[in-house]
Amino acid sequence: MSPGSWMEELEARLNQQLESFLRANPQQEALLAGQAQRDRQQRLLHERLKLRQEAELQRQGLLRLAGEIRQWQERSERARGAGAEELAARAEAHITTLMEQGRNRWQTLAELGERFAAVERELAELTAAPTPPAPGRSGERVADGMAELEQDWRRFEAQQELEALRRRNQS
Repeated sequence: MSPGSWMEELEARLNQQLESFLRANPQQEALLAGQAQRDRQQRLLHERLKLRQEAELQRQGLLRLAGEIRQWQERSERARGAGAEELAARAEAHITTLMEQGRNRWQTLAELGERFAAVERELAELTAAPTPPAPGRSGERVADGMAELEQDWRRFEAQQELEALRRRNQS
């Protein structure tokens, strides 16, 4: 028996046991699916935060680069004005290099924007799809409890608005 095959056999046996357990306990399968959905959401939120931070670094780099380009353009003009053509040409070459770096940063920023939009779409899809409730009576109880909570919340908000109106009318 090769080292890889016993591991594969063990993995297959564990998968069979898990599937058998989940068939016997459907509420656990719903809990597992809900946890997987929450884990995915956490991963996406973390990725979104990292993308924002990376984009901010790119923006700051672009601003620094723009300042540097302006500085070298002024230097180039001063050199030309003073007749130092060779120095002005070297400054122009440096400006070209800086501008290429700027184009690369813009491209990176655009790619970050695309990745950010993709993460936002995934998050929207994830939040639009409700977490699967446990099947059977417990799922119905959760749905009933949620409906009752919504109704109580609407009642509370209406009561708050009425009290605010009364206070305004008394003033």
